Amino acid sequence: MAVPKRKVSKARRDKRRSNVWKLDLPSMHKCPKCGEYNLAHRVCRACGTYDGKEIIKTEKKDA
Repeated sequence: MAVPKRKVSKARRDKRRSNVWKLDLPSMHKCPKCGEYNLAHRVCRACGTYDGKEIIKTEKKDA
């Protein structure tokens, strides 16, 4: 059976349990055309543009 040869120190144990290595939420960026927030490197859902080019044609709602 696997048995630890030495005691794991409190600092080493706590480093392992800390949240330092866990991923953060993806950051949101403003679309330069319409100003809506969306994920980086993704097509804007509001206006359908990416890198200044229209990728998806979207219908605009008239209110």
